[in-house]
Amino acid sequence: MNSPGTYLHWSIFQVSVANLALIGVMVVIFGAALLVRFPSGRHSETMAPGGHGEAGEGAPSSDADPEAAKMWTARVRNLGLKLLPPGKLLPDSQPAYVASWIYVFGVATLAALTMAILSGAALALGGPDWWHYNPVGHFFNSTHLWSVELFMAFMVIHLWGKFWMAAWRGKRALTWITGVVAFGASVVECFTGYLSQQNFDSQWISTNGKDAINSLGLGAFFNLMNFGQMLMWHIVLLPVLLLALVGAHILLVRVRGVSHPLPEHRPAGRAARRQAAIGDAQDWKGPVRRYDILKEATIAGTVVLLLVLLLSGILSSPDEPPVTVQSWAKVAPADFLGTAASELAGTSETATYGPPYNHGSRHVQRLGISWQLLAGVRTPIDAAKTFVLSPLGIDARDDPRLRAALDSYEAAPPARQKAWAGAYLKAEKKVTFSSGVPRVPAAADGPVPSLMRAELSMARSGALDADLLAQQPFYGTNYTKPLLFLEDGNYFSNLAKSQHLTGDQWGVMNETGSYPGQPWLWLYTLWYEVPGFSSSPNVDMIAVYMTGLATLLLLAVPFIPGLRDVPRVVPLHRLVWRSWYKSRRGEDCTGAGQAARGEPASKLPTTPQSR
Repeated sequence: MNSPGTYLHWSIFQVSVANLALIGVMVVIFGAALLVRFPSGRHSETMAPGGHGEAGEGAPSSDADPEAAKMWTARVRNLGLKLLPPGKLLPDSQPAYVASWIYVFGVATLAALTMAILSGAALALGGPDWWHYNPVGHFFNSTHLWSVELFMAFMVIHLWGKFWMAAWRGKRALTWITGVVAFGASVVECFTGYLSQQNFDSQWISTNGKDAINSLGLGAFFNLMNFGQMLMWHIVLLPVLLLALVGAHILLVRVRGVSHPLPEHRPAGRAARRQAAIGDAQDWKGPVRRYDILKEATIAGTVVLLLVLLLSGILSSPDEPPVTVQSWAKVAPADFLGTAASELAGTSETATYGPPYNHGSRHVQRLGISWQLLAGVRTPIDAAKTFVLSPLGIDARDDPRLRAALDSYEAAPPARQKAWAGAYLKAEKKVTFSSGVPRVPAAADGPVPSLMRAELSMARSGALDADLLAQQPFYGTNYTKPLLFLEDGNYFSNLAKSQHLTGDQWGVMNETGSYPGQPWLWLYTLWYEVPGFSSSPNVDMIAVYMTGLATLLLLAVPFIPGLRDVPRVVPLHRLVWRSWYKSRRGEDCTGAGQAARGEPASKLPTTPQSR
């Protein structure tokens, strides 16, 4: 199909045969739709509202037509009405025990999420990079940052509250699970957002985070250093998943309602506890109070909007410029030369890394099994060719001296090449510069000094940055090669250390400057600080496995005896429901006991219908 097309000409019109064929198929389909008889189903004598019985004016009532009640549409509609009648979907009252600020953080989380989506859409108007150089774009980036910070903060507080309220009780386990999964999806969504910024912080996070992804064998498929891939995950794939999870969580809350208060004192005996559990699963039949859900959502949205605008206007957002090979070669030329020589000698971190880049073993991790080795080399990188020889080959087209040095090096056997590069690497430690030109003590390093001088010149001119990106087609958003080259040197890590971003300071949590970073990653970064784990060559796998195990435990809280009883043992719930306990003291404070015993709602205590 990619071969040259065939075109037909009629007067002023020109059309390809492919387009003509497509139009012909469309005409045939249109004709078939007009002429082919439509399957006739069973007719109903029940008239639509208004007595017309026409499509668009209403449908036959399934209540009056038993056959219609068997239809998929009717079944789904009836199930929806059963689970979510209008009074549950948009309630105008709520249980009287819902009288704590803890309950506010659910709607506050939704308001902040809405603000994050709107600010992200505003950022998209100008493209992925305009906020770096346009003050209006930078303001929108600030609103996005602070709405996300509020979103994550409110969500964590909401999760804390629900844990200490044991909100999974009363057949609400799925509500808890969707909330936890939504939190996990939010973490990944925020993580990809940081990665797609293309500033120094995103560079540092991507080069450090890649080791954990590589240890799982996923580095070639979920490449943190491919900023374009991370951007698409951030703005398309993960938002769809997150919104679906949040929507499911909200619907489950509306279906099951909020959990009843825990008894102020735990019921004694298995029978009493079983009776309380039955009451927890029933609809609340106790006192209620007025509740304007739309008004609350509007107020929460307004407060979040004002907070975001205030924080954005006063504090702005961080944007430390990215490090380039050019800036590295200008600021730290000695480090650049030593790194380039190590690439040539095959001793750098990248040259010896292992899958997915090559067959080295320096960063291959295994705990019983090595996912890296199973995945294999998926992003082949020959450090010497990728970072030195191939770029120099481009410049050598117009430089006879460089061409001669390069030919001399490439004609030598691998053992001699390695010996030359190793000799230069030792001599380079005493390098000096005269008018920017490197002076390396004499050594048995063959043509390597000429190659390194040319490499340094290329880097300083910015040509090396361009060459490393030019090795990929189309948009050039995959920064794997330049970032791996930068990571092999000391300048990159020293710069990160000066800004308190390195791993021994829980670096993945910090942001450049005095801005808050990613505290929601504390559980993952925690394992890098544990003695024994921190010194292990498999620390990235350990961190991933332990974080995964902790997440599974959090998901399974409703089903694990002892763990699910922590809120009863540490009674923070008494602070949440203290006003309710005070008003009900001396009675069955949850109303669950009477409900479980089948006593009529009229016997339950009531309060005025006021909020």
